Amino acid sequence: MALITLRRNLCHLSDFRIHGALAALKHQPVNHVHKAVKEHLCPWFCSLQPGPFRVRFHHAYCKKFHSENGNDLHPVGEPVFSQVHDWDSFEQNLKTMDEQMFYRRLNNFTSSEEVLSFISTLQSLPDTMAAGALQRICEVGKRDGDQRLPKEILENPVFQALCVQFEQEPSNLSNTSLVTALQALTLLPVDPQSGLLLNLVAECQQRLRRGSLEVHSLCVLAESLLKLQGPECKTLDLIIHQLQGEKLEEFTPEDIVALYRILQTCTEKVDQHQTFLNKINSFSLSIVSSLSPKLISQVLTALVVLDQTQALPLVIKLGKYAVRHIPNFTNEELGKVLDAFIYFGHHDRFFIKALEQHVVSLCLSLDPEVVSKVMGYCGSKQILSKPILNAVAEAFVCHSEKFSPSQISELIEPFGKLNYLPPNASALFRKLEDILFTHFSSFPPKTLLKLLHSCSLIECHPVNFMAKIFSPYFLQQLQGEESHLDRLSLAQLTQLMLTSLLECPFYKGPRRLPKYQVKSFLTPCCSLETPVDFQLYKSVMMGLIDLLGARVYFASKVLTPYYYTIDVEIKLDEEGFVLPSTFDEDVHKRIALCIDGPKRFCLNSKHLLGKEAIKQRHLRLLGYQVVQIPYYEIETLQSRFELVEYLQRKLFSETPDVRW
Repeated sequence: MALITLRRNLCHLSDFRIHGALAALKHQPVNHVHKAVKEHLCPWFCSLQPGPFRVRFHHAYCKKFHSENGNDLHPVGEPVFSQVHDWDSFEQNLKTMDEQMFYRRLNNFTSSEEVLSFISTLQSLPDTMAAGALQRICEVGKRDGDQRLPKEILENPVFQALCVQFEQEPSNLSNTSLVTALQALTLLPVDPQSGLLLNLVAECQQRLRRGSLEVHSLCVLAESLLKLQGPECKTLDLIIHQLQGEKLEEFTPEDIVALYRILQTCTEKVDQHQTFLNKINSFSLSIVSSLSPKLISQVLTALVVLDQTQALPLVIKLGKYAVRHIPNFTNEELGKVLDAFIYFGHHDRFFIKALEQHVVSLCLSLDPEVVSKVMGYCGSKQILSKPILNAVAEAFVCHSEKFSPSQISELIEPFGKLNYLPPNASALFRKLEDILFTHFSSFPPKTLLKLLHSCSLIECHPVNFMAKIFSPYFLQQLQGEESHLDRLSLAQLTQLMLTSLLECPFYKGPRRLPKYQVKSFLTPCCSLETPVDFQLYKSVMMGLIDLLGARVYFASKVLTPYYYTIDVEIKLDEEGFVLPSTFDEDVHKRIALCIDGPKRFCLNSKHLLGKEAIKQRHLRLLGYQVVQIPYYEIETLQSRFELVEYLQRKLFSETPDVRW
């Protein structure tokens, strides 16, 4: 293995050889070294400031060194490294140094200065460790808010020794060292034309064409080139082609996840790579148990980006192992996991239980984005988790100032969708009202409409804001530059208008204009009603025929003048006779049967969704006798005779003398 010598008397080093130790620069003056280094390093790191300006680092002077014992040299006025004596064993024989111990030390350092201090005490350094040191310097050396390395790091002679060596003789580096050094540079803004970068890329491409790069190096190279050159990089296709020829059994779990990350950048070529993806998806089932929380979230994200809906067995297994990692996910990772589960429609009671424990224990300290993601997951999967909803409601009341308008909407909407009021509902909606009064204009129009509509579903009517949302100015904002308003917004406006008439008769303000309404809440998409379950409807219909004697005595899927669609309508005259469905005269009472299948309830519960609750509430206010036929009651019936008796009790319990 090649070695890089990093003596403490770096001011005496004239050139750096990767074969063995770095020779001491006894024949060149100090300023010659700095001049050479300056020529190599100046074009490196790009400034993040606007415009084409690039930072160039010039060494105006050279530090003076003195020797205390004739051998150990250090800069005048700078402290001698206190670790020197502690690490003498490493200096004497680095070849025997345990590589894992080296990387453990390296990963414990939190600043570039610590890394440079450590490696400056070593007599020589294998090129793989030198590349790892360079990578760690780039990882921890950036200041907060600044992607560039500080000037004092760039001018550090040890750092310069590392960089010049990698630039001058990349052909002598091992594959691992070569791609690791290139990977380190991708952590910073780098001038694409810098000598170091060009040399490393050129050497990588030569080895790629020769087919001399192993799997891990291919994966690292691909990700590095993606960061440097983007998905249009021509070399990427060659790398993927070589990876396809390798046996997946020889890949480490980290390399498999790297494959996913690489392929997700090529979404336009997903069909071309689908056969390869199918192999990866199948093989990945065997490595899920060894994936870290970070890798699990990355695989799930890639599956979403690549639209791998056929990989549900992998998604399910990833979900199974995600359960035990919930406390260990970062906020960002947990958000990606939830996004993936929403996308694939995955839910698991063990995952929900673990999520409940996590949210309840940490909700007050969780990032607002994660809180909104958790609520989005509960809402989209119709999960009525009272522990989560209660904890989130408490967190919002305590820390409402932390939430953005979009996050507030994502947080509140599930309460309406799931038809649930938390114990602190009065405080929750009082806080929401205060925010809306203060920051009404900060909410995007569609976000505000969804938020207020969600409140109306659970009878927390936004009376104080109805005049604003029905105003021509707001409706114009809502429509924006489009020629017409989207159907969901029209339906929400229409239902809010109906709510103001039926449930808020004291509201005397403006109502929406006639053109801002729908004819039916039941539409193929963006519906405010859930279509009737066909199998359940078929069973009930057969029972009604037996009960009433003929199909003519009830109507199906009746659109009312009030935009709602009734599953089954039965008409009665004043004496209690059942009228044919075609009769419109002498109708004294209308019975609305709500045949509620599982999709009209929260997941695995008997709790109606908000949109179904408001529908039944409004139908009652409109004069209908609402009769609910839930699926869980029908499922308990053993025979058709029991079904007829059940319908008799449900329909005519209030009018036992009914006749037909």
